[in-house]
Amino acid sequence: CGGGTIADKHDLSTGSVGPPVRCCEILLREWKEAGYSPLNENPQGEVLIGGGNVALGYFKNPEKTAEEFVTVNGKRYFATGDIGEFRSDGSLKIIDRKKDLLKLAHGEYISLGKVETTLLTCPLVDNICAYGDSQRDFLVALVVPNQKAVTELAEKIGADEKEWEDICESPAVTQAVLQELVSYIGNKLIRVEVPQKIYLCHEAWTPQSGLLTEALKLKRKSIENAFRTELDQMYR
Repeated sequence: CGGGTIADKHDLSTGSVGPPVRCCEILLREWKEAGYSPLNENPQGEVLIGGGNVALGYFKNPEKTAEEFVTVNGKRYFATGDIGEFRSDGSLKIIDRKKDLLKLAHGEYISLGKVETTLLTCPLVDNICAYGDSQRDFLVALVVPNQKAVTELAEKIGADEKEWEDICESPAVTQAVLQELVSYIGNKLIRVEVPQKIYLCHEAWTPQSGLLTEALKLKRKSIENAFRTELDQMYR
């Protein structure tokens, strides 16, 4: 395969893919939504790879080629979708992924967008952000529940909580919502695409809160940062 970087044989550190090979040029493109910029203390951004070792495009797929290949200052680059950071020694680290594809520990790629689109059609869900740790073999999800539907579900299972925030924090209600989601999914998703744990968020996500774009799309990185404690707890 074509290589973009290569580590020095004497570099015993971990987490780096090494500096660019001599025929290759790497740019870091700013991703404002997630706060990644080449002007950060450690230069960060989407990894763009250019040079003679880079393909001209996708075979007989001009639409995909136009989407993934860009021209910057007269040079042609492949936009990898990976978020990189350059160390002070010139080595590149991959620190995040711009797209919603995720590879879990079992090696299968999961489309977080597909999972979210499927679950958004459930009457219990107003909004959802699926999340996966690449070192683990299952997904979790942050769910903004539909207040009316989940309140009725809480009453149905005999939950003691009456206030909305308390209902969302109830382990019994959370488990009941998860069971309803799993039942609703049926065969729409394969097993590894089904979140194994969820957290109910009692406040709606809005552009004003910084968790959605003006087009009401998820600001995935901002949501992950805002709910880092809850995500970590679901993986314990």
